[in-house]
Amino acid sequence: MHGDMAMLLLADSRLPAGGHAHSGGAEEAVRVGAITGPEDLARFLRGRLATAGVVTAALAAAACELGADPAQERWRRLDAEADARISSPAQRDASRTQGRLLVRTTRRIWPSEALDSLAAAVPDGAHHPVALGAAAAAAGCEPRQAALAAAYTSVTAPATAAVRLLGLDPVLVHRLLADLAPALNDAAHEACVIQADDWSSLPAHAAPALDLLAEQHLRTEVRLFVS
Repeated sequence: MHGDMAMLLLADSRLPAGGHAHSGGAEEAVRVGAITGPEDLARFLRGRLATAGVVTAALAAAACELGADPAQERWRRLDAEADARISSPAQRDASRTQGRLLVRTTRRIWPSEALDSLAAAVPDGAHHPVALGAAAAAAGCEPRQAALAAAYTSVTAPATAAVRLLGLDPVLVHRLLADLAPALNDAAHEACVIQADDWSSLPAHAAPALDLLAEQHLRTEVRLFVS
């Protein structure tokens, strides 16, 4: 399959891999009043892209490149790099849940040695960006396409959640996403600068506010989204 088409399928929220059930911190941000309207949402999306988005994009790009040499030990090493970059236990659990479901789904769509090796190497579920990169490799994507898909999903999940939670105009929210196009391209470019044999140099931007929102969300009794 052509890489561009595969990238669109992987970034599509309708992919039956459970991504629609996660808000990327938006639900808790709405609950505590950090997001009340389009202006707040725009700031939240830019902040998320500049931190978690860049990190996930870099991990996805590295995983996509690794897909050409899918040794189990290397998958475990890359997944450990992802684990070290997620401070919140709640976010780690959510990432592994999403990764496990994504691998399960994409193994049926794009059967490959890379996905089989990843599933065997991390049976409890690889982190989502690692799974996304492996799926991208299986689908014929290049690392930059995997990075762009990861960066894109890092902002579309909270944007879509905000529409549901606040009843925002979906056209206006998509305008916010369109405005992020240059930043998304920059994130994908930055993600591909690091060589796959130097994973310790992958971006590790911290986002303490997102960590705190994730932990608070886990303790909230009534919630629409898993994370």
